[in-house]
Amino acid sequence: MTQRRSSTFRTCFIGLMAAIVFVVNYFRIPFMGTQLHMTNALCVLCGLLFGPSAGFLAAGLGSGLYDIVGGYGAECIITFVNKGAIALIAGLIGYRAARKDHPTGADHVRIIAASVLGALSYVALYMLKTFLAGRFIDGLPADAIAAKLISKFPGSMMNAVFAFIVAPILLSAVKPALKRAGLYDKF
Repeated sequence: MTQRRSSTFRTCFIGLMAAIVFVVNYFRIPFMGTQLHMTNALCVLCGLLFGPSAGFLAAGLGSGLYDIVGGYGAECIITFVNKGAIALIAGLIGYRAARKDHPTGADHVRIIAASVLGALSYVALYMLKTFLAGRFIDGLPADAIAAKLISKFPGSMMNAVFAFIVAPILLSAVKPALKRAGLYDKF
């Protein structure tokens, strides 16, 4: 396949995955007083399937566009970076292991570690965003910021756990389907 055609396929897959990330933002599962959503799991999957840079673009674009369409346009850049970071970290740690046709036990550990660290990176970035917004935008006192962080942490952690459980499962379902269709090696 020529470099140009490979680049076209890669761009199409990034756009398609960004669209899937965008749509998945609309699906939420009520769970223990919070909302679980598939978005972070799909962001991890972007990194594992496409690698750090392309995964960052797919995850960030899909999530950023959701913010724009959903009325959170002021935060779309922050969301682009935060959700893209999930894929970036997952891709840096687990992309090579995820690409293997016959992953070893060590590769599976790497994929799980990539999923865990990618999902937890979002929790850290979301808490940082909440702190900075409370401190510098809302002008809240330290105790109010602490209360806000404490109230947001459990839901964020549940979504992280959900993401790092679901992402490797999605990878094991999506990768063979893409291979059978002859699409996996095109990107």
